[in-house]
Formats: sequence, structure tokens, C-alpha cells
Amino acid sequence: MALRLDYVAGVSPSKWLRAWGERRADLPLEAARVDESVQLDRLRSGEVDLAFVRLPVDADGLHLIPLWEELAVVVLPKDHAFAEEAELSLADLGGEPVAPVQTDPAMTLELVAAGTGYAIVPHSIARLHHRRDVVAIPLSDGTSTRIALVWRVERDDDDIQEFVGVVRGRGVRSSRGDEAPTMKPAKAAKLAAAERRAADGRGGRAGGAKGGKAASGRAAPRTGQGAKQRHRRRGR
Repeated sequence: MALRLDYVAGVSPSKWLRAWGERRADLPLEAARVDESVQLDRLRSGEVDLAFVRLPVDADGLHLIPLWEELAVVVLPKDHAFAEEAELSLADLGGEPVAPVQTDPAMTLELVAAGTGYAIVPHSIARLHHRRDVVAIPLSDGTSTRIALVWRVERDDDDIQEFVGVVRGRGVRSSRGDEAPTMKPAKAAKLAAAERRAADGRGGRAGGAKGGKAASGRAAPRTGQGAKQRHRRRGR
């Protein structure tokens, strides 16, 4: 007997698998990454017991707990004029071509790398399918997505509730109200920017300022072709 879990691309369940293994060695947890199009069918048929899904989904007959929000990012070719921007808006992208969206997000990003246009995806997807020939930039006014944990109403037993407690950060002796907070989009944006700086080798000190910031604490202004083109688009 085992507890069966599905999860969508962009979710990394390893920490919960480890925590469950330490807590419930008597009940193995089997996890598999599946396409979003089949996850609810697998859940409702009883093939799996729980699933991490990307909202929105049809929650009829299901218990659903929203967990964390995912920041929306713009994925661009690394040589794009906007590739060095710290943040972009939908207005900045006006007139830019959009890459054809594929069923497999990895193929969509491959088309971005080929120069067909930009793509807007959850930050977790861009990180999962990271490529050296593209960059992911936070989208200031993009619509965030949310990950949730779902399970069937008729399958709501002690084992399921114990796993819910593991995911929500409850200890063995914690109450159901003692849960970890979800990540807000603003914090996700800061993490995304930090990851980009680290990936580009800009995470250290530059000119006596930390993280590429001026002594005043404000981000140093962007210069070069990307900034000039962005200013022209905004009528500056």
C-alpha cells in the first residue's frame, strides 16, 4: 500500500517526500509529474490520492487548499534589447511578437530562443526549463498563478490529512492552525531578480554598492541599447 501523488510541471515535491518518509516510513509516497490535462482525470478515477495542481481547476467533488502564488515572467532571447531589464510591463511588450504557445512549455521556450517572439509563463516553469540562450524577467502587471493541493472528498482520511499537514508546515504535534504562510508575488519577484543576478554573475558587490545598487539604496539606472529602446517606447 502507498500514498500516490501527482504534481504539475514547476512543482518540486522533494522536500515533502523527504519529510513524509521520515514521518511515515510505514506508508510509502509515490509521486509522478503529469500533464495538467490529465491530472484531474487520474485523481477522480482513484488512480492517485492527491495532486498539486495549477489553478483554476474544476473543484467539484474535491477538497482544495490554495498554497503559493507563482510570479509571471517574460521569457526573451538573451540578445533581445530588453534582456538586461530588471522588470517589464505589458506596455513595454506592445508591438513585440509572441512565440507560438506549445503544449510542452519546453518547446515554447525553444521557440523563444529561436527568435520567434516572447512568452509569458509562471516563474517556476521558466526555472524548470532554464536555458542559457533565454532570460526570464519579472512582469510587473502580469497575472500570477497559484498552486493548490487537491484530493477527493470521499478520500479525506487521516493519512490524507497528515500529508496536508506536512505540506502546510505542521509538525508532528502541531495543530491544524499552525501552518506556514504562502509566498506573496512581491517576495517571489525579489527571489526571481536575485536568481537572475546570481545566474549572470552579478550577485556580488560592484563599485562599493551591494547587488548592483547605488549608495542611496536605489537600483542603478539601466543604460545601453535596451534602456534606450524602452525609453523610446514610453515616449521619453
